[in-house]
Amino acid sequence: MEYRESDYQDEALTDSLLYDKILGSLVGSAIGDAMGAPTEMWSPTDISNEYGHVDSLDMVLREPSPEGPWAFNLPPGAGTDDTRWKDLMVDYCLEEHDVRSRSLPLAFSGGRFGRFIDDRYRRRVEELKAVSGLEPEPLEAAMRRLTWLQEWATVARAYTSGDVDAYRDALSRFYGGEMSCAGMLYSPVIGAVYPGRPEAAYRAAYEVALFDLGYARDITGLTAALTSVAFRPGATADDFVTVMREVDPEGFFRSRLIGRVAYRLFQQARGIVRTARELTPEEARSMDFRLPDRYPYDSLSYARTLKAYELLDRAKQDVPFHAAEIHLINLTALLFSDYQFQPAMEFIVNYGRDNDTVAAVTGAIIGALKGSSRLPAEERDRVIRVNREVLDIDLEVQARRLTDAILQRRAPLVAVDR
Repeated sequence: MEYRESDYQDEALTDSLLYDKILGSLVGSAIGDAMGAPTEMWSPTDISNEYGHVDSLDMVLREPSPEGPWAFNLPPGAGTDDTRWKDLMVDYCLEEHDVRSRSLPLAFSGGRFGRFIDDRYRRRVEELKAVSGLEPEPLEAAMRRLTWLQEWATVARAYTSGDVDAYRDALSRFYGGEMSCAGMLYSPVIGAVYPGRPEAAYRAAYEVALFDLGYARDITGLTAALTSVAFRPGATADDFVTVMREVDPEGFFRSRLIGRVAYRLFQQARGIVRTARELTPEEARSMDFRLPDRYPYDSLSYARTLKAYELLDRAKQDVPFHAAEIHLINLTALLFSDYQFQPAMEFIVNYGRDNDTVAAVTGAIIGALKGSSRLPAEERDRVIRVNREVLDIDLEVQARRLTDAILQRRAPLVAVDR
């Protein structure tokens, strides 16, 4: 079959629009991560008591950890591993572009991804070995960077070894064998690599979902596909529904007895939003609640939000980073907010649980839909600056590099509109 690049990206996207959407996805994700970072794993009540209604960035007053912030008292705009994974995935995607034959479509490889992760882990090991002296702070900082990738590298090495039993055993022990949201941490970037082509994005994400168990791998593919469809000029809510219904290259809808869990979660999210929106003013007045400090909306809006939270609580998993829980909250936020960035971020962050991870996923999707130019300017500019100056992550440079790589796939010439 003849290769056509238009099957792998929407070539109607101009240079400037593609860059704006890629930057929007990266920055939107980083904003969500930074908004949730101060209260990750908290309950709505604890968030409200400490911060009131969260609608902006705040200091990250948490102890550093491998998966969390890497320093004490980071400024507003700083995030966690959710942003680090997007940054790391851009680097991997650029490597895939480097090895691609110009006569063939871009195709991800689980083996190359596994070796990439293992190589990054080995670099962390060498950095730790290079730390001199006995002062604890440099050693702790290097250990955090190493420990962040150690679980991932164990699985990656087993996968690339070709030993099926070793890979099976390593995957079963990955973060305790829980059905984690591993692939969702990086799959939005894959959606950006195949802009406007959700099935291609799904296939690529599914290929490198080395760390996912069961239907979590399907959710990883769908997360990439939802991000991809957000790149289509003029994308609508119906386009996202179509992805949930029709993008299923691995045939999860045909699964015996169970069917497609990821789609049932979408149906559940629609039911939650429908029930919450149907709450009447009379029903709201009968509810026992106090508006959080600085809550900017009316009491009916808050009552409907609480109703949605109540229904999400009924569906929560044993661990907050379970792929099904992250997926359900993400879909509920997209629908409840009508795909609007600020309302979606506020809905997710004030719910708590693994709020920075969910907000990073949702932020990546809506950020791609709206583009960087239509994100909240103050939060956008602060997150870009803090990531660059404090965390050594340059979101603008990464967006430009990825944009250029995608445009170079267009043959024979790349039209630019600068």
